[in-house]
Amino acid sequence: MFKNEVVKAVACVSAFLCAGAVSAKPNTAVDAVKQQILVAPVDGLSPDFILGVDVSMLGEIEKNGGKFYNAQGNEDDLFAILKDNGVNWIRLRLWNNPVNDRDVYASGKVLSRKGEPVGGGNNDLELDIRLAQRAKKAGMKILLDFHYSDTWADPSKQKTPAAWRGMNAKQLNKAVEAFTEDCIKKMDKAGVRPDMVQIGNELNGGMMWPLGKTWKGRTDTDIGGMDGFVALLKSASKGVRRAQGKDGGIKIMIHLANGGDNNLYMQMFDPITAAKVDFDIIGLSFYPYWHGALADLKNNMTLCGEKYGKEMIVAETAYAFTEDDGDGMGNAFVVYSDDGNGYVPSVQGQATEVRDIIDTVSHVKNGTGVFYWEPDWIPVKGAGWRTGEGNNWENQAMFDFTGHALPSLAVFNLVYGKGALKNRAGGSASNAASFAPYSAEKVEVKTMPGQAPQLPAEIKVVYENDAEHPGDIVWDKHDWAAEKNEGVVQIQGTVKDSTFRVTADVTISSQVNLVTDPSWESGKLGGWVLDGPADASFVENNKSNARTGKWTYKYWLDSSFKSILSRTFKGIPNGTYTYSLWAMGGGGEKSIRIFAVDFDGTEKQLTTDVKNTGWKNWKQYTVSNIDVTDGQVTIGICLDTNVGNWGNFDDAGLYMQKK
Repeated sequence: MFKNEVVKAVACVSAFLCAGAVSAKPNTAVDAVKQQILVAPVDGLSPDFILGVDVSMLGEIEKNGGKFYNAQGNEDDLFAILKDNGVNWIRLRLWNNPVNDRDVYASGKVLSRKGEPVGGGNNDLELDIRLAQRAKKAGMKILLDFHYSDTWADPSKQKTPAAWRGMNAKQLNKAVEAFTEDCIKKMDKAGVRPDMVQIGNELNGGMMWPLGKTWKGRTDTDIGGMDGFVALLKSASKGVRRAQGKDGGIKIMIHLANGGDNNLYMQMFDPITAAKVDFDIIGLSFYPYWHGALADLKNNMTLCGEKYGKEMIVAETAYAFTEDDGDGMGNAFVVYSDDGNGYVPSVQGQATEVRDIIDTVSHVKNGTGVFYWEPDWIPVKGAGWRTGEGNNWENQAMFDFTGHALPSLAVFNLVYGKGALKNRAGGSASNAASFAPYSAEKVEVKTMPGQAPQLPAEIKVVYENDAEHPGDIVWDKHDWAAEKNEGVVQIQGTVKDSTFRVTADVTISSQVNLVTDPSWESGKLGGWVLDGPADASFVENNKSNARTGKWTYKYWLDSSFKSILSRTFKGIPNGTYTYSLWAMGGGGEKSIRIFAVDFDGTEKQLTTDVKNTGWKNWKQYTVSNIDVTDGQVTIGICLDTNVGNWGNFDDAGLYMQKK
């Protein structure tokens, strides 16, 4: 019945990492401009590498009184400041007609009325031409970002412009081609022909819904599907090519969000390339706090570059210089700190994140550029996400809340090993080749009396560039066999190749969770053994389905099945134990039981029934009074399902109740 695996549990350890445990402190907004930062140059960076920023909010910011100040503390034109700091491209979003087609409400109150500007920059063609003229005058190139909407277009919404609603597919494609061609020609006539054009924004699920929508939601009666989406891309691309004429020279980008999700990119670009859509660049949004690790970005860009042969550009990224809120609306930002890496929300951390994105893209084949999203979006009343609303992005700007350039803005020069500066407030930015550790995560482990703890071989360490990376630790020697009493013992260690000392709190207690990796955060079954179909019972990486962490033990199949997941512990002290497990799911199974067996030399089995009642309705189940008399026990989960049953298990525990 069971496939046993010996688990040495006597010295079981419970170690954890949390962002709050790293003692590095973010900057306050008031002190941000005074910070002194260090940036490592990027090896082999091409002189033609795109170092761009999206400043689409600028018109609204300036209209409502926002001003910008250079390193000397003098008011200056934003484009001049950006150019001086190494920026060479400007990205501008374009909305068809940024006017409300209905009254806009929030929390039961009217934000703005029908016919009023939508807010969020109100970027129509006239405004974008004015901004582009200023950028061109400063010597920068232009990426024009067609949203093909009257307002924000992103993975969650792709609203067809009001003037085009009600059109059939043929009419809409004709309108898209004509609009695209007309806008580019008007920009050309104004002397600001775009150097690159983005045909749609964050097109994870298509564009101009429903005719260009690729997935069907619960309320959708009819969608264009992938064929409808591809047709619209072809029409947009054709509009660009017609506008550029024989001279050529305008590169076309197709842009998705979730830059670390290779499955998404293959799912979308396989049919796009198979249909021979005419484009040059794959654009990616990559915000580490939403989209994950740089390794995922690099992997996705590498695979896409190899498969599709297109240029690869990160079209959007950003990071916070502070966690302060400049206008009372709250912030969209959340600290990025995963199992291995992260950045402190500081001026230094912001610069390092940008530098690392540039480094990653530049070392991918066909990686040609990076755009930072809205470094200009300082908190100015009237320049919000929507008319009548505030701004939750100001802590990710590269200017402080009063418009003074932060030292982090110099990163676009410093990646080339040039452009060191000192500002009027005492802040500075310069190059450095290496960075020493200055802080580390809090380490807490548990062990039983007289047993050596399993201290982590590496922990997350914060370095002088405010990047968090795993650091190897050499722990001091200690006589753990002599620690017979319950309590807390501190043990120190040293980060390898440094003199920086770290501390671990070791709790000595008989109340230790013998289940290592109780939440399956390793992404593996580990000491658990599955007897049943592996395609029906598996570990899943899905934070929304997890009680803690990101991983769970998941079950689902489109047919009925039976399975047993078990784990055997040997060499444990005799005594009375409790086995616990959290569960949630859709319900309707024939039976779910958690059990304990093989604990007293007999065939006795203790069980508890599990009854799931819905998504996220987590409930803890326990098997208590497990009297271990022969130094071992097997615990597990027994499933007997109907067709389509699903559920998740998390946070397993096996604790001694008493000796």
